Amino acid sequence: MKFPEVTTLLSVLAVVFLRGAHGWDAPPFCHSYDCPEFTVVNKYEDFEERAYQVSRWITVDSQGVSDHDVKAGFTKLWDYTQWDNKAGEHVNTHTWPALISTTEVEDGGEKHASLSFYVAPEDTVLPTPNDASIRNETMPACTIYVRTFSGFLSEYNFQENLKKLRDALTQAGKAFDSHRFIAAGYEGPWTLIGRHNEDTG
Repeated sequence: MKFPEVTTLLSVLAVVFLRGAHGWDAPPFCHSYDCPEFTVVNKYEDFEERAYQVSRWITVDSQGVSDHDVKAGFTKLWDYTQWDNKAGEHVNTHTWPALISTTEVEDGGEKHASLSFYVAPEDTVLPTPNDASIRNETMPACTIYVRTFSGFLSEYNFQENLKKLRDALTQAGKAFDSHRFIAAGYEGPWTLIGRHNEDTG
């Protein structure tokens, strides 16, 4: 299966876009797959500032970010790409990253979560899903702050690195949305070494 295991997804908190359609050379951690395109604006000691171009995603809402919820959501997206759509067509799955997006309400209450697969630039028309909960989304051009780390990740590791990113951004005087974060995964569970993970804000 394409989708990364839960620990990988929770470790990578970022909207990350890599390989574009205009001769852009994607970083090695994209593994020669299609990824959204970005430009590195600045590199800091503890994080990187990137400018991403507009990108497209297939997305489904999730009950939460537990292992069960994430697996259920990504299974829906995976099935959609594997002919489970009204046209009975296969959708390109040679793309990274897969995303978990979370938005916290300001009073510290419940979170809204969604799961997404990146859509390759050449897939201009996608088949209509059989599952009405799956939708196509366009993510506008944006600036993302990214903290990179390696290894298999747990929710604890993710939260630990997210705190470090938040602290580094605050110390650097960077403005960011402290209630919305995105976890981006670049490897499936079969990748044991050289894993690439990112926290972003």
